[in-house]
Amino acid sequence: MPRSSPNPRSGAAVVSAVLAALFLVALSLAGASPASANTTLCGKTDSMKVSGGKYVVQNNEWGDSIPQCMDVSDDGFKVTTGWHDVGTSGAPAAYPSIYAGCHYGNCSSGNDLPLRVSAFGNPQSSVDFSTADGQWDASYDIWFDTSSNPSGQNNGEEMMIWANHSGSPTPFGTKVGTVWIEGANWDVWYGRQGSGIAWNTVSYVRQQPTDAITVNIKDFTNDSISRGYLSSAWYMTSVQFGFEPWVGGPGLAVNSFSYDSNGSGGGGGGGTSGTIAGQQSSRCLDLKDWGTADGTPVQLWDCGTDWNQKWTRTDGSLVNPQTGKCLDVAAGSTANGAKVQLWSCNGTGAQQWQFNANGTVVNPQSGKCLDADGSGNGALLQIWDCYGGGTQPNQVWTQN
Repeated sequence: MPRSSPNPRSGAAVVSAVLAALFLVALSLAGASPASANTTLCGKTDSMKVSGGKYVVQNNEWGDSIPQCMDVSDDGFKVTTGWHDVGTSGAPAAYPSIYAGCHYGNCSSGNDLPLRVSAFGNPQSSVDFSTADGQWDASYDIWFDTSSNPSGQNNGEEMMIWANHSGSPTPFGTKVGTVWIEGANWDVWYGRQGSGIAWNTVSYVRQQPTDAITVNIKDFTNDSISRGYLSSAWYMTSVQFGFEPWVGGPGLAVNSFSYDSNGSGGGGGGGTSGTIAGQQSSRCLDLKDWGTADGTPVQLWDCGTDWNQKWTRTDGSLVNPQTGKCLDVAAGSTANGAKVQLWSCNGTGAQQWQFNANGTVVNPQSGKCLDADGSGNGALLQIWDCYGGGTQPNQVWTQN
């Protein structure tokens, strides 16, 4: 349950937080029942297990008294009733959401959670969602604790990742900086809240709002650790995504949600090996002339099954398993037209690649997209400014 507000807590907001805690305690006692398709939840603390128990959907109306209902699907939900209007000077009305892990004793299954931060491979989550009129945020709420199995309020960190928002509300606390993560700029907010049990609240607000996102959680925890807000000895207990409505609610929906404790994205860990094909050409990233030396150009070629077209996403890099070398921007350049090549892995920004939900692949050091300079066999790969109007086919890629 997030506790975000545009300003430090007023007395009313503190009361709301206390009520929220009581509601969630009641939820933990009530537990969650298995879901069937198109089930409706209307109780403030109603919850339901979905996807065979892998996730939990919760109505979680903790800051308002009007009836709020949601239709539950196998990996998401839609808010159907409950037009909130609590104003934007305090806490939000609710956090209808879906999550993996344990929250106030209500646990999903098969997610390898809780997971110690120091033991992270590449925990990853993807979500596709729909928005509606009102004032709200659409955000991840990821909880950390000093203990692996807290029964109530977490005492470590609440990490919120705002993918989108509408209206005037801002995160709890104050803005402390801006950071480039996973191909986008994020405003960073920090505040400490709670009495008795207190915790750090760190919010990342995407400057380029989106309605679909894949989050490599390690990228954000690394930043939070570097700022002193999170400890690698703490445990991640739940990964949640939902909406905080201050005004509105009906129409907000999670169309699909997934969590993988060791996904294949760019945040860390290892993934499976496969080809990477361009949308425009339907051709694959290929090592020219089967080269293995540093500086071998990367080109487009008809897709096949040979090793010179295999790439594995590992720790944010793209590695060719046969050579053990990385996809690299020549000379670490950040200029349009800088060539992409094979080079010994060295952990520099020239070898970092972020796969985005819209199919683009961004080099965070330059902020530029992986780009094909043509569509025929032999067309060379380069970096170029990402198309500002959405996507263009020579910058859209699929890993198979």
